[in-house]
Amino acid sequence: MDGFTHIEIPTTDSKKSKEFYSKIFGWKMQEDMPGYVMFSTGDNQGGGFTTDTKPSCDGVVLYIEVEDITNKLTEIEAAGGKKIKDKTGISPEFGFYGLFTDPCGNIMGLWSRN
Repeated sequence: MDGFTHIEIPTTDSKKSKEFYSKIFGWKMQEDMPGYVMFSTGDNQGGGFTTDTKPSCDGVVLYIEVEDITNKLTEIEAAGGKKIKDKTGISPEFGFYGLFTDPCGNIMGLWSRN
């Protein structure tokens, strides 16, 4: 209990966000309400893309677990995102992270064990 049940990612263009995140991370998308796209990740966690709030470089950063941060950052740049921070070690115990902005301007993180 007491975990996250739904995450909303701000967007200026729900179609652009839908295409970007499904291409890069393989998330499943569903649009039941006009202008609001729901997503689910490989582990059946999920949320939605909302135009009710604006993308921001300030605030909470969400980290997405990936196998290979360096390769994923290359894919992200090819799909219209921007690399902010290369793969960086946290510690042997906690792995690595990297940062990027999505095409709408949100800062997001990547995390991997190796």
